Amino acid sequence: MDQAFQVDLRGVVDLLSRHLYSSPRVYLRELLQNGVDAITARGTGPGEVRIETGAALRVHDNGIGLTEDEVHQLLATIGRSSKRDELGFSRHDFLGQFGIGLLSAFLVADEIEVVTRSARGGPAVRWTGFADGRYRVEPLRDGEQPDEPGTTVTLRPRPGATDWVSPATVTELARTYGSLLPVTLSVDGKQITGDGPPWRTRHPDPGRRRAALDAYCRELYGFVPFDVIDLDVPEAGLTGVAFVLPQAVTPTSRGSHRVYLKRMLLAEGVEGLLPDWAFFVRCVVDAGELRPTASREALYDDELLESTRLALGERLRQWLVRLAETDPARLRAFLRLHQLGVKAMAVQDDDMLRIVYRWLEFETSAGPMTLAEFRTRHADGRYTTNVDEYRRLSAVSGAQGIGLVNGGYVYDAEIIERLPAIDPDLRLRRLDPAELTTHFGVLDPGTELALRPFLTAAQRALDPLGCEVVVRDFDPASLPALYLTSRSAEHQAELEQARDVAGDLWSDVLGALNSAAAVDRPQLVLNHRNPLTRRITSLPAQDPHDAQDRQGGQDGDHFGDGRSAQHGRPGQPGQQGLIELAVQGLYGQALLLGHHPLRAADTAVLNRSFLGLLDWAVHS
Repeated sequence: MDQAFQVDLRGVVDLLSRHLYSSPRVYLRELLQNGVDAITARGTGPGEVRIETGAALRVHDNGIGLTEDEVHQLLATIGRSSKRDELGFSRHDFLGQFGIGLLSAFLVADEIEVVTRSARGGPAVRWTGFADGRYRVEPLRDGEQPDEPGTTVTLRPRPGATDWVSPATVTELARTYGSLLPVTLSVDGKQITGDGPPWRTRHPDPGRRRAALDAYCRELYGFVPFDVIDLDVPEAGLTGVAFVLPQAVTPTSRGSHRVYLKRMLLAEGVEGLLPDWAFFVRCVVDAGELRPTASREALYDDELLESTRLALGERLRQWLVRLAETDPARLRAFLRLHQLGVKAMAVQDDDMLRIVYRWLEFETSAGPMTLAEFRTRHADGRYTTNVDEYRRLSAVSGAQGIGLVNGGYVYDAEIIERLPAIDPDLRLRRLDPAELTTHFGVLDPGTELALRPFLTAAQRALDPLGCEVVVRDFDPASLPALYLTSRSAEHQAELEQARDVAGDLWSDVLGALNSAAAVDRPQLVLNHRNPLTRRITSLPAQDPHDAQDRQGGQDGDHFGDGRSAQHGRPGQPGQQGLIELAVQGLYGQALLLGHHPLRAADTAVLNRSFLGLLDWAVHS
């Protein structure tokens, strides 16, 4: 047999009044809400809400009021909105839609008294609700009857909550929530409401309007905006302004905005009103059609809010496009502040991509410049997707006449790769470091022949590290050596690293992939234009055609205490060993200079070469 739910009214009241809302301060907003909705329902004459402070707090409105039957049906039924079909009005005309707003008064009082007289006729009644879930309704005596229809809510604060109903707090809350309301709102006879939303105020002089909005922004947010953007979304009944921040902020910071619904403040920190990329503005808006959550402290995320979000994003995009067309200097100033937000838009929007291409400066091997300027100077330019790769190759590529763009920062590579979307001729190719060697100068045949013994010794030193040694002539001359690895070599190295840490099954699979890959070893390119490199390559080396394998410490033991077979000092390596130390030292220095990751073998060679060369230098 079906059973009815047993409802603990006191528990329900406690749940809704104490846990639905984030702070007791919302109690006054809900009381104002009820008053404004009652005035809207009556629809005749000027609306007025009067608040009086003292031993008790009284909030009076000259709205439609309630009959005794409506009091029983609406005030004593949790969850039934008093603004819906019962009063014959469509739901969207009112802010209160859940029938629980009055319960917020229990945040500051244990008892709520409502005296109401209906504009539809009938005597006034008194409804008294208690925090434990009880209520009573009684008619007023003849001498207590109000002169006009309307409602008065009276709260007597519980011990510990008197600060919430003090004159200063009530005035502050009334100004915060109700200063833009389309009714006359007063606290203890002092009017709170003014001329309505500042962005709707007409000024014959645009300069005066901008100055007024700047002052409004400074009062709300504490800054003078870089610019002010008018907002209008008719579908949501939304108007307002977006204040462009005058200082840079991180894209990860979620923008919070001041949102009014039918000119009643919803909240001061509403998120989700704008697209995530629009972090560079703070908005103040008033909307008539957006839906609040049950606590009326946030917006309900539905299709209307989504379409509103897109419309507001489009409005910001149009502002940037217009700025590019009418005031390029101001656009550049904005981009210096908020380039990340604009880049985020450019990744998805072709118009914003054109703005970024034409106006936003990128880091290049020829200095900071726009992509449009870079393409004019370097029709066959390249880009990198990694900041470290750019730093180690920009000077070298620039010296070879190869323009290079740093695409390693957030969104930069994606923007560069999207350029053909606006013009197929704007394609930039990603740099393969190995191709730089094709631009380096080659040595004359006589020098190449003379260096053959040295190269053989140098190659023997780096063979265990999987690196090839070549000598070229290139700028800058201050760079003794450059470590270059192609994309395929990087991929091969990643396979080797994955194979080392994989289990037996995957190790075999990765080994098969690795064996199928083309052999493409990294290169240590020695710069013959560098004086130190020339001295190292001039060290006498044993010709491999005349040499015999050295034994024990003569070849590989750089720290043995026997004499070297070739011109060595006691306890030191010979020339052959010194070449090995020097080449390995250049190898380690090139890895460090290029910010390449060091393997265990690389670290060991780097330490060995450093200590060996140090020992050679200080040996007496």
